[in-house]
Amino acid sequence: MTTSAHTARTHFTCLGVGVGPANLSLAALLHGHPDVTNLFVDQRTSFGWHDGQQLPGTTLQVSVLKDLVSLADPANKFSFFAYLHAQGRIYHFINAQFDAVPRQEFRNYLKWVSDQNENIAYGEKVLSVDFDDVFVVRTSRRTVTADNVSVGVGSVPWVPAVAERFLGDRQFHVSDFVERATDVGGKRVCVVGGGQSGAEAFLDLISRPAGKRPRRASWVTRRANYFPIDDSPFTNDFYTPSHSDYFVTLDRATREEFTARHVLTSDGISEATLREIYRRVYTLRFIDGAPDLVALYPNREVVGVARAGHDDWAVRVANGNHPGAAGQLDADVVVWATGFRPAPMDFLAPIAHRIEREGEEFRIDGQFAARWDGPAGHDIFLHGAAPQQRGLPDRNLSLVAWRSRRVADRLRGLRSDEQLPSFIEWSPKLGPTDAAKVVLG
Repeated sequence: MTTSAHTARTHFTCLGVGVGPANLSLAALLHGHPDVTNLFVDQRTSFGWHDGQQLPGTTLQVSVLKDLVSLADPANKFSFFAYLHAQGRIYHFINAQFDAVPRQEFRNYLKWVSDQNENIAYGEKVLSVDFDDVFVVRTSRRTVTADNVSVGVGSVPWVPAVAERFLGDRQFHVSDFVERATDVGGKRVCVVGGGQSGAEAFLDLISRPAGKRPRRASWVTRRANYFPIDDSPFTNDFYTPSHSDYFVTLDRATREEFTARHVLTSDGISEATLREIYRRVYTLRFIDGAPDLVALYPNREVVGVARAGHDDWAVRVANGNHPGAAGQLDADVVVWATGFRPAPMDFLAPIAHRIEREGEEFRIDGQFAARWDGPAGHDIFLHGAAPQQRGLPDRNLSLVAWRSRRVADRLRGLRSDEQLPSFIEWSPKLGPTDAAKVVLG
């Protein structure tokens, strides 16, 4: 609910649209700084973060230090370790020796940060953002003004066109897995998608007790195999501030080729998940005597879906290694683990024509503000909305705190010190003036 203080105030230094990790990070960095009045609103009635995919045993694929604030402000009271300490279980967490942070624990941390911040309001949808000397923001509850707007609306589930008209209880996106994959015992289930989400859904299905387990679980991916995430040290340099600032200087074609070539640095499957799947398949086939329960189909692309009867589907697949050799999988349930796309920002329609474009994206500067024809000191900050410009980390947790710090610095008229650059010389040596242009846009 919106607090009485927010109800009374009608103008803010910064108005945030959406309360996911990105804007939650910015709100945490701005908290306690009265020079930047702020309000962050979300149309949902309460906090949520991938709630439909919170399966038992799932973990983050990034370091515990890559929380909302630690890499930008290690002393911030909204760090993950501050959360553990506040809950009285920091020693228990250490003793548990998790290889990676349980995803549900991180989700609880994010909710804790949200609950501690009085500048966050739920149940309030932003309908439009216009500009008349200041930003005029109309919501489902009121109209307020702001000097700056921070957009962090995240992403929405995506499925291929062949599946769109069939979505429902028996074909659904993996983001609804917890709710909809409950009654699959004895059914044929097909999981489409070879990333971490698809792997987790598939593992959950084949790990269920015999009475609740599918009679056949198929896993389809366009990739040539079920590939692990590349989490090696020098590869992780792609997820540092210095590489992000280098990446944005490349021409568009080079950026697109780089992103396609290195997608597994972000969208591969954790090795722990792959091992568990392999062990589970071994157990089912050789120990439990269920040789036909699991079917693995890499290098297949779903090219069509049709009803095969009253309650089942015919999933048509093309084999990437054998052109023309199409096949068909029969399924009662299809789970689409086919990723996400940036959420629409229709509320920006009144000013969208004033913002520069970079392909399908709004063009941003070095502090993640949209380049537009408005006056200085009135910025539209965009979080996670420029992967074509900023690469794979743009929608990853790795650089959330750093990006928010750049935005917070602009709002407060500061310039924080940058961390030391990479060991790797990514670009030609720049003079001091050129380097400043890269950093600040």
